[in-house]
Formats: sequence, C-alpha cells, structure tokens
Amino acid sequence: MSLDQPKVLIVEDEPAQVEILRYNLKSQNYEVVVATDGETGVEKARDELPDVILMDWMLPRLSGIEACRQIRRIAATRQIPIIMLTARSEERDRVRGLDIGADDYISKPYSIKELLARVRAALRRPAALVTGEVLEFGKIKIDLSKHIITIADKPIHLGPTEYRLLITLMKSPERVFSRDQLLDMVWGLSSDVDTRTVDVHIGRLRRLLTENRAKNMIRTVRGYGYSVQGS
Repeated sequence: MSLDQPKVLIVEDEPAQVEILRYNLKSQNYEVVVATDGETGVEKARDELPDVILMDWMLPRLSGIEACRQIRRIAATRQIPIIMLTARSEERDRVRGLDIGADDYISKPYSIKELLARVRAALRRPAALVTGEVLEFGKIKIDLSKHIITIADKPIHLGPTEYRLLITLMKSPERVFSRDQLLDMVWGLSSDVDTRTVDVHIGRLRRLLTENRAKNMIRTVRGYGYSVQGS
C-alpha cells in the first residue's frame, strides 16, 4: 500500500454512485480504479491489487457475493479488505456477506462520511497472515488442516466452539464483531442459543489464551461485541 495514495477499487454498476464515490475518494487522496460488473471486478482486484475494495451486492455478469468469494480464493487478493455496498439491510443478508469473506457492510443510502471512515478503518486494520493452511496473527498459529493451535510455538487445546470462535476473530484482526454476528457465524442461523452463550464461550477462550501467554488477545467493546488484537 502506498503511504501517500492508497488504491481503492470500486465495483459498482450505477454510474451516479460511481461518480459520487470516485469524487469523494479522490478528494481524500485515494487512487481510484472502477469496475462495473462482477467479473471485471475480480480481474481488476487480481491485476491492480488495491488496498480496499468497495463491492456492490447486485452486479451484472457476476454478483457481488460471488465476486467476493472468488477474490478470497486468489492468493494475491485473499487479504484485501472488502466493504459490501448494498440496499439489502436484513440481518440474514449481512451475515451472508460476512460469511463469504466481506470485512464490512454498509447499507444504501449511506453517509459519505461514514463510508470514508470505514475505508480508513479497513486500511488501518492489520491482516492475519495466511500461508497455505496456516492462519497466523500475533503469537498464535492455527494449522487449519490439522486443527492444531500453537501460542509462541507451544501447542494448546481448545474445545470445538472456542476453536471456531478464534478462527472467526483471527480472520479479521481488530474488526469488532457483534454478539449476534458471532452467534450466526459460529453457531449458525438456525441455532436457538442466545447471545449470552457467546459471552460464556468468549470467557472460556480468553481464559485459555491468557493461561498460554496470549494475555489481552480478546478485546471487549462494551455494549457491542468482541475483537482480537495483537498481544
């Protein structure tokens, strides 16, 4: 990422929306690249390697959801932050977007100030390092194929729910997940457990990490949810 001029890829098929986004991003010293359909969006993500992608949900040729999924399958673009832009506002749609790899979600009509703030936050957010089947952030490494977790090279054991929670948090370091989001992403949409269950399992996960030299890895955002941060 250029320190002077980060690159933003806009994948949007509405000309008026493209121009609004282009004007405001350029006014903040961003380099702007545009694609007007999902297939071209995937190609430009791969060729241009932007620092952030603004992706509309409804796109010609390839939907924003499928474009996001394909971008996450390409090694060179896997860690690029993706912010979904959509008129869809139902919780189920938001969760679906997050589940397939989007980092953030903003519903139309949106405030340009809020959108620019989301872009800045995405640029500040550190990425977890994914090498092959290994997810790594801070002192923690997870071998996703073997289900082995190490902290500072010391193996630890987590229960299946804590394991899924940790992977979900580590895939988007410093991103704050609400309790409802974690409930949907870890337990599933059909689960009949409530959000207090999330707190219980977060408590267990935090205790196990603390006992194994990853103190303060999980941050509580009062009244909202949790994030993982470098220890």
